[in-house]
Order: sequence, then C-alpha cells, then structure tokens
Amino acid sequence: MRKLKKGDDVIIIAGKDKGKRGSVLRLSGASHLVVQGVNAVKKHQKANPSTGAAGGIIAKEMPIQISNVAIYNFATKKADRVGFVVNDDQKKVRVFRSTNELIDT
Repeated sequence: MRKLKKGDDVIIIAGKDKGKRGSVLRLSGASHLVVQGVNAVKKHQKANPSTGAAGGIIAKEMPIQISNVAIYNFATKKADRVGFVVNDDQKKVRVFRSTNELIDT
C-alpha cells in the first residue's frame, strides 16, 4: 500500500514551489508524482493538423519527487506523515501520524 494516492491533498515541502498546496493528479513511477498547479513549465508544442491539436506555448505540470511533498492535514492545517494501522475488519488503513485520524473513509 502506498502512502500517497491519486486525489490526496498534499503540500510541497521543498523546492521552488515550497508552501504550495494541490491535489495529486497521478503517480509517475515509484518516486515521482504530478501535483495540480505545481512544477508547471512552458512547453512549445508544434501543431498537428491530423489530430486537431493547436500549436503554441502551453503550460503543463511535470512530475515532482515524492520526497518533496507531504500529505496535508486539514485538522492541524500543517503537513503530516502517513502511518498504517490494521482496523477491526483486518484491513490496513492510512492514518495521520500526529492525530491518528483515518485518512481514508
């Protein structure tokens, strides 16, 4: 089970976008993920008439190292760490380390 999943709200803890918050759009390999509105770059894209894609300069999010993000805890309004606990149904669930509250509902 992974500590971060698609749809989690995260905060950037290192790098040029430090302090920004966003939602995880997708996981890219074992050590990278794409966060909405973070690590945006300008890409010069050539027009492709056969697919109908327009050319020009587009902004797109690039993957960021997973070690540079932390899950955001709305209760404490801070970055938090993720732990695992086995609940009564013998299922492994994710919890915030600081408050032991469930992340998954």
